[in-house]
Amino acid sequence: MAALAPGGPGDGASAALDELSRNFTYGAPGAGNGSLSGAWYRRNQIHLFGVFLAILGNLVISISLNIQKYSHLRLAQQEHPKPFFQSALWLSGVALTAVGETGNFMAYGFAPVTLIAPLGCMSVAGSAFISVVFLKENLRASDLLGMTLAFAGSYLLVNFAPNITQAISARMIQRYFVGWQFLIYVILEILIFCILLYYHKRKGMKHIVILLTLVALLASLTVISVKAVSGMITFSVTDRMQLTYPIFYIMFIIMIASCVFQVKFLNQATKLYNTATVVPVNHVFFTTSAIIAGIIFYKEFLGAAFLTVFIYFLGCLLSFLGVFLVTRNREKEHLPQSYIDFGNIPGKQMLDKIQPDSNGLSYGTLPDGSDSTKSQSGEKKEV
Repeated sequence: MAALAPGGPGDGASAALDELSRNFTYGAPGAGNGSLSGAWYRRNQIHLFGVFLAILGNLVISISLNIQKYSHLRLAQQEHPKPFFQSALWLSGVALTAVGETGNFMAYGFAPVTLIAPLGCMSVAGSAFISVVFLKENLRASDLLGMTLAFAGSYLLVNFAPNITQAISARMIQRYFVGWQFLIYVILEILIFCILLYYHKRKGMKHIVILLTLVALLASLTVISVKAVSGMITFSVTDRMQLTYPIFYIMFIIMIASCVFQVKFLNQATKLYNTATVVPVNHVFFTTSAIIAGIIFYKEFLGAAFLTVFIYFLGCLLSFLGVFLVTRNREKEHLPQSYIDFGNIPGKQMLDKIQPDSNGLSYGTLPDGSDSTKSQSGEKKEV
């Protein structure tokens, strides 16, 4: 058999196999020891710090969501509940949400977008675990399987995400911002966004796919701008000041505007559809748009081996399945009733309509044709 020529397809396959063995080998001698080796750790130290910030931020968000949920449950049990935004417990949950989002924001300054964005599955899995432990919710078999798949997918993402370290400077963002790849991407995104917005506003179409696609299109701009702002702040702290460049403030405005409109469409989706439906679909759409944005704008998969990319997307698929299983058929919590149910009175016929329509002539009175009214009038005559 003839030997493969240097630089041919055999070299790419062997490089992919070498990368695969490096990522799954522990303690083997040589420069490319496995994922827990000193060489691998030194090569990915900055990325691991970003991963740590992202996972920690998502877990804090999970705790904050459960604290807010517990606050609503407590307020519903009170005889005279005060507004939820006046509850100290609910406000502490909001503060923890801000802390968690700050951790996610900082993570984009140390690791690639394609590594940080899919780790949002940790927030869903962590929230399910915390609700079982502290809120005493039922633990289902699908929850265990979903959390396992989410953790397995996260492990593959950390090991096979693009191993590139970019110093995010203002000049680099300016160069990427006017690149033809990003310009074509933005034009296509604006066209799709305008078409969907037309059907949503003019035609009244409020399908969940339309709403969450609008959210995902805005999220791609959010991810690009968040990494640019976070990266330039990090570069200013560690190397040279970047906050004097106009591109920093352009990206900051894009970040704020895209976040505001993203929340607007997401709120519309949660009002029209169940949270158990919105969460997994939004996670898939958001992660997909973030990965595409990282590939096009920051060129994060440039030069990556096919096998590495395949296992990376396998990790994304596992995390998607994990989020779907955790949120599938999750019943809504039934809050305690805030009124007194007197039940059925033995020997008495229940009235079908105690309070008639406010526009009717009998508003504020009992129905005239009820048997109980007649019996009561008869008893008064006898007296």
